[in-house]
Amino acid sequence: MDKIAVVGAGMVGRAWAIVFARAGLDVGLYDPDGRAVQDALFKIALAVQDLATEQLIDEEPTAVLARITAGTSLPAALQGAIHVQENGPEDLEVKKRIYAELDALTAPGVPIASSTSGIKASAFSEGLPGRARCLVAHPVNPPSVVPLVELAPAPWTDPDVVTRTRALMERVGQQPITVKKEIDGFILNRLQGALLNEALKLIADGYVSTEDLDKTVKHGLGLRWSFMGPMETIDLNAPGGLPDYAKRYGPIYHQVNKESVPRDWDERLFGQAARDRRATLPMEQHAERQAWRDRRLMALARQKKQAAKEIGD
Repeated sequence: MDKIAVVGAGMVGRAWAIVFARAGLDVGLYDPDGRAVQDALFKIALAVQDLATEQLIDEEPTAVLARITAGTSLPAALQGAIHVQENGPEDLEVKKRIYAELDALTAPGVPIASSTSGIKASAFSEGLPGRARCLVAHPVNPPSVVPLVELAPAPWTDPDVVTRTRALMERVGQQPITVKKEIDGFILNRLQGALLNEALKLIADGYVSTEDLDKTVKHGLGLRWSFMGPMETIDLNAPGGLPDYAKRYGPIYHQVNKESVPRDWDERLFGQAARDRRATLPMEQHAERQAWRDRRLMALARQKKQAAKEIGD
């Protein structure tokens, strides 16, 4: 049976372990902090049970959990792996050290993918003997529920490594996209950043409340975007498709874009939104709300899965 090495047992690493295990692959889960691995196994068991409740796994939870093994050492976790998924801290120097070790210990030709949210693969793989097998495979948290994965190779990444990684992600039920050339923030975070930058300015400048801003996305844009992308959305929102939409609404968006001046993410920009959020959700309830979010995402994933069977994707 194929084996995947998951290095780093935090929130993202735990979710990756579930993704691979529920697809029938063995998982070697390793973290330099042994206590983190044991904590991860406990939290993985809870998450897998929630997935079973939402009918997002096709077998008994115990069968999924049996495929995840706590690695007693990094070499043990890497032994026999056909793919390595790294989930270390978002720190370039730490990434460089981790990748140097992974490159030295992982069998030749095995892809080593990072879950980093924004560090380019070239930044931590340059100079490595095996740099051609290094790339980014950035998930959306948690990948056990949200299937998108951004594959972002370095300029020197072997195209076959990208092809094999994409095939693996499809095999385990994810939805991979390929970032055709390196760019800061990849694709998803650049799109999310554009929305966040505008949202924070609208709140800070007094145009809308934090609650109503969230309603706008939750009950408006997000409702459509849960099953359509923005390009399909605007294509369907004009009788003549994209060119017609551009003609009708292009001047409005052009004016909005001219008014959009970048601002630092400081207290002046996000302070009001942060105060509003804490008034709505005290920090002592934060973890509970995260668990609620994951359950809601699971319910949505189940509904989308069922709808795909009935009416198509």
